[in-house]
Amino acid sequence: MSPNAFILPAIKASLVLTVLGVGLHSTPSDAAYLFRHPRMLAKTIFSMNIVMPLLALWLAIVFSLEPPVKLALIALAVSPVPPFLPNKVTKSGGKPSYNIGLLTATSMLAIVIIPISIRLIGMLFSIPVRMPWQTVAKLVGATILVPLAVGIGVRQLAPSIANRIERPTTVIASALLVASFLPILFMAWPDIRLLIGDGTLAAIVAITLAGLAVGHLLGGPNHEDRVVLALSTASRHPAVAIAIATAALPSVQLVGAAVLLTLVVCAVISLPYSVWSRRRAHAGQST
Repeated sequence: MSPNAFILPAIKASLVLTVLGVGLHSTPSDAAYLFRHPRMLAKTIFSMNIVMPLLALWLAIVFSLEPPVKLALIALAVSPVPPFLPNKVTKSGGKPSYNIGLLTATSMLAIVIIPISIRLIGMLFSIPVRMPWQTVAKLVGATILVPLAVGIGVRQLAPSIANRIERPTTVIASALLVASFLPILFMAWPDIRLLIGDGTLAAIVAITLAGLAVGHLLGGPNHEDRVVLALSTASRHPAVAIAIATAALPSVQLVGAAVLLTLVVCAVISLPYSVWSRRRAHAGQST
């Protein structure tokens, strides 16, 4: 039996449990935060879905990357935030309500934004590719919106149960993610090595740094808002990006390798920013 028969279900389960854990300490007000703050919603969309894709496209051209790699990086730039990001952002000192609201809003808007972006990507690369909104809705619904709604529902109806199961749910999700991600990284390593030294790594570093800078600058005067938008602009949902890219180039392995490499690089590059943000938040609380 193929290792994917075990690894892929484990990844899906970890994503669902991660978002369920987020929902267990969230409220309906948190989920609707950005829809109650249209100005912040507009800045979020501008940073994540306009500036970042244009930057990714420009840097991919500047570094003369292979077409599959260009496609993968642009697909990442138009994807919603990953399910595991809210916990990271909260630990970095980001505002919880904006954090949860951004996860909800970007996932819902992805149902409209991604099909339009796919059309534009197809025109850009002269590839006849489409991704129906139903496909996007199924993907973000199963991995983000439904488990988030279930977690929030449990919090509203049975807060004592939510308190008891939140930590075990998060621990199991993290264990599954690590146990499934490492084998995938190992299997993809030969393809990832091909991307190191041809300009791809430098482009990914530049895109990540640009995402952090753009999100931080557009996040507004409050540092806790800047943290949320910076990390969210730089980090995107890998499963959605792979689905977008493989819809156009289903037989090209470099697509998955580029997404995985970006995921690792983003985690490493954003770590100093997260540590600095957390220290600043703690310093502000102590004054």
